[in-house]
Amino acid sequence: MIRLNITIPEDVAEQLHHIRNKSQFISRALKEKFDREKTQKLEKALIEGYKETASEDRRTAGEWDNVALEGWK
Repeated sequence: MIRLNITIPEDVAEQLHHIRNKSQFISRALKEKFDREKTQKLEKALIEGYKETASEDRRTAGEWDNVALEGWK
């Protein structure tokens, strides 16, 4: 554990004043925020990856359709 000296807006400090274990509350809040940001970055990367491979995926699906149709001839 390390001790930090931070500055926060007055309205946030007022809300935090009513929290019993401030350190634990802040630590959990930061972890949740970091997890959300990590998830958003991963989702963005997945979306970009899917967009980049979409045309290749459609081409491959079309090739499989042609192979499947040849069996019916």
